[in-house]
Amino acid sequence: MNDYQKQFLALYEPIHESFARFCHAKAYGLMEAEDLISETVLCALEKFDTLKNDEAFLSFLFSIASNLLAKKNRRLKFKAEYHESEAFKLKDEGIDAETRLDVAILYGALNELSKVQKEALILFEISGFSIKEVAEIQKVKLSAVKQRLKRGRESLAIIFKSDQLRNESIDSRSKVLISVFL
Repeated sequence: MNDYQKQFLALYEPIHESFARFCHAKAYGLMEAEDLISETVLCALEKFDTLKNDEAFLSFLFSIASNLLAKKNRRLKFKAEYHESEAFKLKDEGIDAETRLDVAILYGALNELSKVQKEALILFEISGFSIKEVAEIQKVKLSAVKQRLKRGRESLAIIFKSDQLRNESIDSRSKVLISVFL
């Protein structure tokens, strides 16, 4: 292992958990989180020499992961096939069907938000980052993050109270999950 790789690992190891939480939250429904982590680390290692400030390493990783997801999302835009045999091969994550439905509904609603509001809510509410950390990641002021969180929650409240959602069957557990964001 050369000095270049050692320097990369020295920066990566302390933030691995935070980065993994981010990837798990952002990758839901698009790709496997482990694949996103692997691809991001590979791209980051290849572009490591472009990093000007070691303190921006976490933001550097988040940007790469977000770009990879955007690229994946653009590719999936034109794909609309369903194969029942493939559906049976999906990995069971040990979560019951009701919870998976709750999570799918939540992420469906999050996907209707603006990119910055969705990212702020995921980082703060799901990944557990502080408002200050979210501000650093998104490269904005604290007040901007607070405003994004507020507006994102308000938008989710509107989405969850819409007629479209009322027409779907949502059990009480889903309503509890939804109430977290209202």
